[in-house]
Amino acid sequence: MAGHNAAASHDEQSHGSLRSYTIGFILSIVLTIIPVTIVWNDWLKGTANVIVLMTAAVLQFIVQLIYFMHLREEKKPRYNLVTLILGLFILLLIVVGSVWIMMFNMVAT
Repeated sequence: MAGHNAAASHDEQSHGSLRSYTIGFILSIVLTIIPVTIVWNDWLKGTANVIVLMTAAVLQFIVQLIYFMHLREEKKPRYNLVTLILGLFILLLIVVGSVWIMMFNMVAT
């Protein structure tokens, strides 16, 4: 009986439409082609190159969350969003802490 209720609640959830998946796919392709083209053709150098690549990566992440992970269609409470934010915070803490330790050890020696 519990299995039947779980299946019924799973069927009620929306998983996106063909239009939504097509838009997400096209945006993903464009956000992949732009950085590859910039790097292969050496159109930008130094800081401008890094800024464009990082911006494309962040936009790609947002497109994946919205169109393929359906983050915006979530019902309340937003457990997936809270888990994502916590995961990003932990990732940022590890990366910033690692860079800080490496910079401190490079200056100290």
